Amino acid sequence: MKLPSTAKKIFSGVIFDVYQWEQKMFDKSTATFEMLKRANTLQVIATRGDKVLISYEEQPMKGKFHTLFGGRQEDDETPLAGIKREFLEESGMVSDDWELFKTCEPYCKVDWTIYTYIARDCKKIQEVKNDPGEKTQTVELNFDEFIALVSAKDFIGKEITLEVLRLRVSGELEKFKKKIFNNT
Repeated sequence: MKLPSTAKKIFSGVIFDVYQWEQKMFDKSTATFEMLKRANTLQVIATRGDKVLISYEEQPMKGKFHTLFGGRQEDDETPLAGIKREFLEESGMVSDDWELFKTCEPYCKVDWTIYTYIARDCKKIQEVKNDPGEKTQTVELNFDEFIALVSAKDFIGKEITLEVLRLRVSGELEKFKKKIFNNT
């Protein structure tokens, strides 16, 4: 959900800003509504050959976990430019084959979009350049291992977990596999 144009910022945080606005109710009264806003999240399902590339990370307070490569979109960049930057920093890799897979706005009280891209045929071109608060390591998985990992307890990125479970229930996992490896 996006903020209404009448919303005013009442607090600026490091990650979240708080906005409020007056909202007319059905009985003609008004009430103060509130919403958070944060930078968009960018993540990538990256492949090389027949492998899916996952990040095994360690961060202060979070410990060790598996996740998709990604991070926050900067104010001056498009989602695609941002995920290319994040992926290069965290993995040292690039791709010439990018596709937007899915967007998600997970909470109605937060103005926040999660963009999930697919990057195929990734190539290593430089060393990893992690932020001071992260350590990343690239893990290569076959498709079945990837599907199992996104359901694991230490996997962070529940939006992709839910999508994979939806694909499994709907019988579309094979179609998803073909999509990420570009085997149409």
